[in-house]
Amino acid sequence: MDRADFAARIDHTVLGPETTPADARRVVAAAAEHGMNACVPPCYVSEVVGEAPDVTVMTVVGFPHGQHAPEVKREEAVAAWEDGADELDVVVNVGRIRAGELGAVIDELSELVAAVPVPVKVIVEAPLLTDAEKRRVAEAAVDADADYLKTGTGFAGPATVEDVALLAEYLPVKASGGIGSYEAATTMLDAGAVRIGASAGVDIVEGFEG
Repeated sequence: MDRADFAARIDHTVLGPETTPADARRVVAAAAEHGMNACVPPCYVSEVVGEAPDVTVMTVVGFPHGQHAPEVKREEAVAAWEDGADELDVVVNVGRIRAGELGAVIDELSELVAAVPVPVKVIVEAPLLTDAEKRRVAEAAVDADADYLKTGTGFAGPATVEDVALLAEYLPVKASGGIGSYEAATTMLDAGAVRIGASAGVDIVEGFEG
């Protein structure tokens, strides 16, 4: 893998509650400079999509807890796509999974995936779940025709090699949470991830050793 291929796997991210429009623009500019993708809050998507046409811009839906009503998540997804988002990262309803209500999760995700013509990643929030629950989320994502699984929002805990390997049995995986260096990113890629979500995207790419 050369540097360009490696950088294209990095989703340079800014999603904290204090994120300003200027922060979102800086992340997109850095992504353009280093060949990365960018993940910004949904409220700023329409403001940044035109600033770097070659950058894949993604945003989050149901963030950070995933407990929006299904119709709200669906509308949020459609609005983000209409604003210009190229990909969507959707937080699963962990409470429904913990309650064993897999059918409700599948229905919610299926309707959302069907409502937008862009790739959808299902955020598993793996640090909160047992392995059996993680597998149920993965199965729900497959049934809903989602495109990727994402380990977590980063707020519940870091991505782990074990979670990446488990989820990669089902769909391509985006590892996210606590990945702050080139070495950490390559560890996740070696475990089976195909994408990395990180606020330290620039440091990760600049650490590439060829």
